[in-house]
Amino acid sequence: MPDLLRRRIAASIAMLSAAPMASWAASPIGSAVVDVRRHGARGNGVANDTRAFQAAIDALPQSGGTVQVPAGDYLIDPVIGVQLRSRMHLAMSPGTRLLAKPNAAERAYVLNAHRVSDTTISGGRIIGERSSHKGTTGEWGHGLMIRASERVNVRDLHISHCWGDGISIGGTKVGAAFVPSRDVTIERVVCAGNRRQGLTIGRSRRVRVFDSEFIDTGGTLPGAGIDVEPDEGDIADDILIARCTVRGNEGAGIQLYKRVSDATVRDCLIEHNRGHGILTVGATDCRIEDNRIRMNVLGGVGVRPGTRSLIVARNEFDDNGPAGTSAGKKRGGKRHVTIAERTEGIRVDADNRYLD
Repeated sequence: MPDLLRRRIAASIAMLSAAPMASWAASPIGSAVVDVRRHGARGNGVANDTRAFQAAIDALPQSGGTVQVPAGDYLIDPVIGVQLRSRMHLAMSPGTRLLAKPNAAERAYVLNAHRVSDTTISGGRIIGERSSHKGTTGEWGHGLMIRASERVNVRDLHISHCWGDGISIGGTKVGAAFVPSRDVTIERVVCAGNRRQGLTIGRSRRVRVFDSEFIDTGGTLPGAGIDVEPDEGDIADDILIARCTVRGNEGAGIQLYKRVSDATVRDCLIEHNRGHGILTVGATDCRIEDNRIRMNVLGGVGVRPGTRSLIVARNEFDDNGPAGTSAGKKRGGKRHVTIAERTEGIRVDADNRYLD
């Protein structure tokens, strides 16, 4: 067995032992089951099913329960959005598609989890309306918005072609204080072809992203596959991104941008992004470990001012940065790790591998 493969297997086993899929205890939800069709949803791609979805959610008892969404095309008005609640599971079948109704709003969300807890969203697809959007401004037309919520699990969901982000996780201001999201897990999710980001992680604590794909983002800045970037006034802390594929995004594959601490990117494939594979700006106490980082246009890992205490270890780099010619022959890029001034405590270990 090759040494690199052996190291990756060992690292994955260690990660699973150290970071289980759910490191927090969710409150049990009730046994009630509600079907959106019984509340008027048509699922024919023509009738507006937004109010029927909301009626089904609102019909759950205080103890919560499951809202089932059978296969079909459900037209959802993101300007109104479907407001999720605590202690519920929105269970979509593999043949479920939520189609965003074209609109001109700067802010509009197909699914909205605002100040909820113990909420699960699984299965199906969300298809945004970026190709038929009626306005030209704004960047917040998201497939799924999670704000100031706790113990939220998103799994087996495909989100594409949104005017803004596929998924946005963050906080909100309540009175004079910022309330972050906490204990959010993203598992086996695909975010493809969204306009601003595949996934934004803003004001938050303990976010886990596993076994997911963030591909082909682009249309407005930053255009990252994953952007960990909390707004001013709070931080993003304790973030783990593992076993993900981040490919073909117009900006960075993964960006750790200001007020980010204790973030780890591990065992990911990060390739063919037009920015850096991974870009850090003003991040603190972060780790980039056991990744394959290759063929990213601006470079493999870019470490920019304000970054402190960063470890880059056991990664495999290949053909990052601008290509060129040598002795009349084409050569790949070799800009694998670049470290700017005004950084501190940056450690690039000798166990990184450079294939070119």
